[in-house]
Amino acid sequence: MNTYIENLHWRYATKNFNPEKQVSKDDLETLLEATRLSASSYGLQPYEVMVIEDPEVRAKLKLAAFGQPQITDSSCLLVFAFNTKVDEHYLEEFIKNNSETRNIPVEDFQDLKEMIQNSVLTFTEEAKHNWASRQVYIALGNLLSAAADIKIDVCPMEGFNSAEFDELLDLESKNLKSVTLATIGYRSETDQLKDALKVRKSKDELFTRI
Repeated sequence: MNTYIENLHWRYATKNFNPEKQVSKDDLETLLEATRLSASSYGLQPYEVMVIEDPEVRAKLKLAAFGQPQITDSSCLLVFAFNTKVDEHYLEEFIKNNSETRNIPVEDFQDLKEMIQNSVLTFTEEAKHNWASRQVYIALGNLLSAAADIKIDVCPMEGFNSAEFDELLDLESKNLKSVTLATIGYRSETDQLKDALKVRKSKDELFTRI
């Protein structure tokens, strides 16, 4: 079994973090970069990630997450929020970024621009929000995998009041809506699940070969 697979067996959704053991700045930046480099439809990344380290802010958010200790005991809290306004302006900025990053004229991205105009920008607002929120989970999955690979614990969380988070972080003014959380740190020795074997479907149950 290679090390990467071993590390995936090692990871789990940590419920009890050790508040005395903090993730280093360099390791946190590695995880943020891994999240940034996640796959995304067309590369649009219709989301942003709030990096919450301020103890006072996290204490307020904990109340909106039903008092779950991960919010304050972990080293860092990430709030993943999808963009509620993926429109022509958003697309123009995306094309501009492509042009500047690859040093290619904007005109050379016309086919890509039209493809997105004829797909994503034609979605209803509800469909667009559903699509954008699904993109968030691709980035979350990349974070979980990257963290496991360097033996840092992460707990993905959906148990929180999104409306209260949005208000506390003033996300509406940024055209954002929170969809999921990730707490990052190191497991506590008292966490009952830290040594539990991972339970998943067998390969035969999960995969159908055709």
